[in-house]
Amino acid sequence: MSNRISGNEEPITASLLQDHTSLDTPIRNHIKEDTLCQRVWVETKKLWRVVGPAIFSRIVSYSMFVITQAFAGHLGDLELAAMSIASNVVIGFDFGLLLGMASALETLCGQAYGAKEYRMLGVYLQRSWIVLFLCCLFLLPIFFFATPILKLLGQPADVAELSGVVAMCFIPLHFSFAIQFPLQRFLQCQLKNSVIAWVNFGALLVHILLNWLVVYKLQLGVVGTAISLSLSYWFIVFGLFLYTVCGGCPLTWTGFSGQAFSGLWEFLKLSASSGVMLCLENWYYRVLIVMTGNLNNVKIAVDALSVCMSINGWEMMIPLAFFAGTGVRVANELGAGNGKGAKFATIVSVTQSLVIGLIFSVLIMFFHQEIALIFTTSKIVLEAVSKLSLLLAFTILLNSVQPILSGVAVGSGWQSYVAYINLGCYYLVGVPLGFLMEWVFHLGVMGIWAGMIFGGTLVQTAILAIITMRCDWEKEAAKATMHVRR
Repeated sequence: MSNRISGNEEPITASLLQDHTSLDTPIRNHIKEDTLCQRVWVETKKLWRVVGPAIFSRIVSYSMFVITQAFAGHLGDLELAAMSIASNVVIGFDFGLLLGMASALETLCGQAYGAKEYRMLGVYLQRSWIVLFLCCLFLLPIFFFATPILKLLGQPADVAELSGVVAMCFIPLHFSFAIQFPLQRFLQCQLKNSVIAWVNFGALLVHILLNWLVVYKLQLGVVGTAISLSLSYWFIVFGLFLYTVCGGCPLTWTGFSGQAFSGLWEFLKLSASSGVMLCLENWYYRVLIVMTGNLNNVKIAVDALSVCMSINGWEMMIPLAFFAGTGVRVANELGAGNGKGAKFATIVSVTQSLVIGLIFSVLIMFFHQEIALIFTTSKIVLEAVSKLSLLLAFTILLNSVQPILSGVAVGSGWQSYVAYINLGCYYLVGVPLGFLMEWVFHLGVMGIWAGMIFGGTLVQTAILAIITMRCDWEKEAAKATMHVRR
């Protein structure tokens, strides 16, 4: 469809204008505007076939973390701090790495689907399961030694001890990521996002019921909330797996294949590049929470910042849905050899995500005194969150662009290149600047956060924007076509 619109309609329009030279300038402009509007509308429909269900499923999925944190917050300040550290730091690192590694499927499956090599999608899915499961085994020590690691990073002893207990309860959740994330990307590349959305919605209902049972009926405390989150995520795994293997994907799933064990090294390299790229982004704001843990009045600072990060993470599901949609659209167009279509998909996606980010930034500023009520009723924490609302609004606005540009990188297969950019911007510029703003200028958590936003995220976004604007899309399309054939 995209080829037909972007490649053929313009010559037809030009021919009509040549045959009817008596048309005046306003009429010519009107024809061009209609053509552009049609192209935008067609691309928007294609994009939102991925983005719409992805927003719903990602918000529902993330809401399970938020609900878990909210139940923990109503148990007490220590429980809220422990759950925040365990979910935002330990699981945050794990989540970012495994999600990034699974994103390699957006490149491979997206380009293969665009080239109509359907059988390879199932092979890629199985390779991803193998690679991510091995990675899960490698990451297990982080959960076993969470308490001493957190103490080494400067967290208070009581918070570190309880966070370590919660982290152990998250081990089943950790292994669910290795199966769930590849399944989501596999289905997403085939535009089967409604399946993901419905399964996630069912898991959310199960999760609410489980939390109510373990907190108010069984009185299992923060440990019960952590276990209920793990069980809810395994509900998602079984739902997506049964749909895939029981006939939901007849073209792309042809059964388990020994071919999944071939080409693992090349697949591992692309997965590792994707994992490092996304993990460096995801871990960046977790570093902010760890640095805040070394401030005075640490529990209030961590609670306030964790609430802001949870709100940011909740809204971030929308740009991440655009990240997924852009990755799929760019990969599909490049796999089909249509460089202009990939470029146009990028422009439409960035514009729409930016508008949505602007709306949410304004809402955050307008309701800055009420946004934390879902997590806590502590007046001290509410006041602290209100003071941080300006930085939260700016972070949301900036993050409405940055993930979409990363989605372009995933769709184009630039993961290793972007990983170096993320490393330099985030950890060689952003973290040192945040450190400087607090321990030299004594600006507290606001200083750390502002330094990391303006020093890291803003610079990284600007570099990715320049790279995207200077991209030779026809050359990328030729490379993608060659890769699929090989």
